[in-house]
Amino acid sequence: MQDFIYYNASGLDFPISEQILVTNNIEELKDKSFLISNSKEINCELSAQEIDFYIKNTQDSLSDKIKNVLKLYEIAATKYDFAQDISYSSEVSKELLLITSKSEDYELFISKIKSDDFELFSINEEIIKSISGHIGNLQVIVDDEGEDVTLNVSQIVWFDAKQMGLDQSGTFDPNLSSVDDVIQTLKENINSYSYKKFTTYDKSICQYDGRREVICSKCEEVCPTVAITKDDKTKTLTFSQIDCHGCGGCISVCPSGALEYAPMNRESIYEVSKFYKETHPLIIPEKMNITNLESFLKEGVLPLAIEGEKFLDESSFLTLLQMSGSQVIFYSDFLSKGSKDAIRIVNDIYQKKYSKDAILVAMNEDELKTALEEVSFVENSYFNFNQDTLKKREIFSHRLQKLIGEDNLGVVKTGEHVHYGKVIVNESTCTLCLVCVGSCNVGALIADAKDNTLRLNPSLCTSCGYCEISCPEKDCLTIQRDIIELQPSWFKDSVLAQDTLFACVECGKEFATTKAIEKIAAMMGPIFSVDPVKERSLYCCADCKPKIMMQSYFDKKNQGENNAK
Repeated sequence: MQDFIYYNASGLDFPISEQILVTNNIEELKDKSFLISNSKEINCELSAQEIDFYIKNTQDSLSDKIKNVLKLYEIAATKYDFAQDISYSSEVSKELLLITSKSEDYELFISKIKSDDFELFSINEEIIKSISGHIGNLQVIVDDEGEDVTLNVSQIVWFDAKQMGLDQSGTFDPNLSSVDDVIQTLKENINSYSYKKFTTYDKSICQYDGRREVICSKCEEVCPTVAITKDDKTKTLTFSQIDCHGCGGCISVCPSGALEYAPMNRESIYEVSKFYKETHPLIIPEKMNITNLESFLKEGVLPLAIEGEKFLDESSFLTLLQMSGSQVIFYSDFLSKGSKDAIRIVNDIYQKKYSKDAILVAMNEDELKTALEEVSFVENSYFNFNQDTLKKREIFSHRLQKLIGEDNLGVVKTGEHVHYGKVIVNESTCTLCLVCVGSCNVGALIADAKDNTLRLNPSLCTSCGYCEISCPEKDCLTIQRDIIELQPSWFKDSVLAQDTLFACVECGKEFATTKAIEKIAAMMGPIFSVDPVKERSLYCCADCKPKIMMQSYFDKKNQGENNAK
């Protein structure tokens, strides 16, 4: 069985690869399934409507057109292979709550349904106190003459819905579409509601999980639903995949890369980017209807369809830029907070290096037309390396280092939702206790046992501030936030502090830094000065300290006994 199929009732007026089955007869395909199709009418795992968009609008030569059509099928197959968006289903009963304060809305809805369509309950919105849960299991607390009563329903229809309702999956406002559309959706959801896993989470590098203080919760702040909730007491995040819209906004603001977009993770972006070498990538989110879009795709422009529109960050943008060697067009009527910051940062870098923008944003058809005319290759910008297993910051750092080379391009400011920075240490007060190293979960701060140094790679720093909070010394560690220094030193381990190891005065074993011992001795010396042995113990290792204290005890005891005789 062939994986790729192209269906068009009118057929094709040019040849395409033999790897693609071409048909104009949909009847012969009713009992067959395929991996990738150009049409939603075909039973397939993934429909790639960008194929027809490309065929209709491209100005590529015939030979390039043939190659690129196959390439678009292979790109779609690659996205499918690397996707981690597992499908789930949830039971949904006929229990339906209708919320409205207008009798005409109630009458309109009732007139559109049959008596056996739903188990219908109706209330006035004025008595609602709260809504929680998710589709199939919604809890609505209402005020019933001073008493709280909980209504358990599967779905809600709310005319002019308040935000508390729209935050939950399973609440629908007919005024945002139509009564007929909502009723159809309600019926389709009954019995089995399908949803997907849109995010994956690595809490080991999360800047919120397990911290003593709240230093980051960007993902929860930008989530438009209740798909991400946080508990500031336990410092844990909870993800409700059933409430997730799959927009990806949380991905683009995650500083460490703890969150990834399941339909298209970093590995997928890298593998897909390989297909765009020596082309002009045109990123098109799924929500942008391109079926009837007519745009002159000049030679070399190749579309890249993505599911969500908000997940792209500085790392994914720079990967596609360098793998293509071209400017990138992003056609979307909305920019997420994270993507907007990332685009500005990358554009600032490209302006300093190449005197042109990296990302050409087109938010309507007129802007798309202009971008398609302007897009060009960026000389000497192509760069490829194996970035498998690397984290978000590591990928961006490695690629940015290659871009900068030996140049000093000044400083780029980061922003409200994408943060970079560097740690500054007062070496005179640092005792190399290494608490800061233990608090850094992205590998920006490291300890080198070879030369007893505290080192920093600023390109990996998220400027979260947890090391600053954790440092036990006064006036020792600070963070310079929201900058990227475009020079070679930014990507190298720099020494923040260094010390020698102190040798135990009894056995000679090195057991702590000299500064640490000197600090303890300065604090405890005046207290222990009356006893030379106690004072000497301040300079002993953990093994020798009890030995000399016990020996002193027995010596004093024996001396006392001898004096008594």
